[in-house]
Amino acid sequence: MDKFKAFLGRNKVFLYALFVAALTGIYFHAILFELPSLETLREYRPTLSTKLYDINGQLVTEYYTERRTWVPLYKMRMDLQNAVLSIEDHRFFNHYGISFYGIIRAAYQNFLHRRISAGGSTITQQLAKTAFLTQERTITRKLKEVILAVQLERNYSKQEILEMYLNQVYLGHGAYGVEQAAMLYFQKHAWELTLSESAALAGIIRYPSYYSLFNHPERNINRKEVVLDQMEKYKYITPVEKNAALRDPLLVVKAGGPRLSSQAPYFVEYVRLQVEQEYGPEVLYNAGWKIYSTLDLQMQTTAEIVINEFMAGFDKKRFEIKKSTDLPQAQVALLALDPKTGQIRAMVGGRDFRKSQFNRTYQAYRQPGSAFKPIIYTAALEKGYTATTILEDNPLVYVNDGRDWRLKANSTSYLQTLPPAWLKDPLKVWVPENYKREYHGRVLLRKALELSMNMCAIRTIEEIGPTTVVEYAHRLGIESPLTNTLSLALGSSDVTMIEMVRAYNAFANRGILTKPYAIIRIEDTKGRVIKENFTEEQDVLSEQTAYIITNLLKGVIKEGTGIYANYFIKRPAAGKTGTTNNFSDAWFIGYTPQLTCGVWVGYDDKRSLGDRNSGGALSCPIWTQFIKRALKGEPDIDFQVPSTGVTFVNIDPNTGYLATPYSKKVYNEAYLSGTEPKTALLSPTTSDYLPEVKEEEDAGGF
Repeated sequence: MDKFKAFLGRNKVFLYALFVAALTGIYFHAILFELPSLETLREYRPTLSTKLYDINGQLVTEYYTERRTWVPLYKMRMDLQNAVLSIEDHRFFNHYGISFYGIIRAAYQNFLHRRISAGGSTITQQLAKTAFLTQERTITRKLKEVILAVQLERNYSKQEILEMYLNQVYLGHGAYGVEQAAMLYFQKHAWELTLSESAALAGIIRYPSYYSLFNHPERNINRKEVVLDQMEKYKYITPVEKNAALRDPLLVVKAGGPRLSSQAPYFVEYVRLQVEQEYGPEVLYNAGWKIYSTLDLQMQTTAEIVINEFMAGFDKKRFEIKKSTDLPQAQVALLALDPKTGQIRAMVGGRDFRKSQFNRTYQAYRQPGSAFKPIIYTAALEKGYTATTILEDNPLVYVNDGRDWRLKANSTSYLQTLPPAWLKDPLKVWVPENYKREYHGRVLLRKALELSMNMCAIRTIEEIGPTTVVEYAHRLGIESPLTNTLSLALGSSDVTMIEMVRAYNAFANRGILTKPYAIIRIEDTKGRVIKENFTEEQDVLSEQTAYIITNLLKGVIKEGTGIYANYFIKRPAAGKTGTTNNFSDAWFIGYTPQLTCGVWVGYDDKRSLGDRNSGGALSCPIWTQFIKRALKGEPDIDFQVPSTGVTFVNIDPNTGYLATPYSKKVYNEAYLSGTEPKTALLSPTTSDYLPEVKEEEDAGGF
């Protein structure tokens, strides 16, 4: 025991040193264990923002955690590279990742301030810190930074390190990398920067917020001068070049640059959800992919402007009526599709995305009202009906006999024949009505559709059967559950806007149903195609039927409830209004050969929009102004008539028969070949003439 104590006494210093060395070794081993592997260093992949482009290649927005666009070193202006080297690490090409002079200087500064305030980091160390380590200021993190810097120098060339650094570095206001910063501050690429702009960017690196070009331009100017002095000192520029750069003003774009995130926000979110669901958020926000979409940004902007203009007037009018500022905001949805492809050209899901991200083009289920009637009459056309089929527009009452609804009367006499209590019970009696409760007797199918007569639609669906109409609705792309009852004639089943616009798009596309889609293709950073979408087509109607219903819907605009559009659009167009009970939903869905568009206006809580605020009064004007502006400069082409299967004949709209020399009015009507009238009334009696029908408001689903 005494010998052991004597041994300890003689070797105390040695043993203490050995102990410290062991602890130091363990400490460094622990640090090395926490460092990224060499494989990780060799496969360095920065987080890159994924870019969304419109149909014309215009940038719509970026999805990112760090907003960055990678640019190879050879594309960066040499003045930019030299400016960064001069101010951040002028010995970069002469050290092996660390600068002992810088470390000593930083240690001295830290000693004076009694805290870790100065870094003394080389460009390689800065890259190690920003790309692989946390931003904490500790001795341990500093040691990791030094070790990583040496490893980076062993695995990469100086040019590769400089390229990684210039793409990794943070330059303020959410911009990572010199390319993103150049676009943010100057709307230029990194290879387009002047010497003055290059020096200004290099000066930001040390303290991005303090030297901000947006918030503190005077500080940045002083910092730019320091950078230029350093560049002259290290022979990167001449005194003449420096003085010229000092005189060169910085043309900084408006603070924040273009607000990409505010463009087409509902469409941007629509795409985000699809990509994130298929590939995950990690890929979407970090992979640097390019998403080429179907959106037409110019059309989208037009849609948003038109909606804002019109709804500002609506809000003002509602305020004047209600005399209250505490009114909820009526919502709007607009969806525009390319008829031939189904590509989404414009999407507005609400008034303000910041307040509500609920996308009413596909997430809201609403009753379409009379906008559903073209589907009914499409089914009827293929069951033998024609544009001149005579329908009865008389009052109707249906009584529930416990199994089904049956027609009780087709006149107002039901008021005398039914118990008064029944009239108040919707489970026993259904009394549909026309708008204004006016009825016209015998009318042509064309006129019934143009003026949206409810009684005619109900009698039609009663004759061909609700099941048939449901079948046609599903055939036309409506997947929502539909009630297999007569009330379907009034659009009583909830559907989405995208379903309704898709159905009308089949009319515009000559009976071919297309699936709406937003993404054309996705490419990775190397231009390889990750995903590509193509138009999905399905023949659901004959070309002839599609043309006949289109021809009828042209009449809605020319002489019917959509006549507002006829005053402003001087091109062939077809469409239909829709209004639901209590004016809670106002629709207009219409199309030209180039574009199909649906507009909906309503409150999320389904309160009334106000008396007479129908689809013709609210949605049709928005649709009209959008189509007028969106298609400005496009040729005025008409819908193509099928080469066979459609026959035109002159008819007398007052009788529905062939026109005669004595007809006061003549209309050239289209028919499915073989269904056109073959006879004329040469000596019509008074009873042969159809009653004259005055212009009717949109008769929604009451």
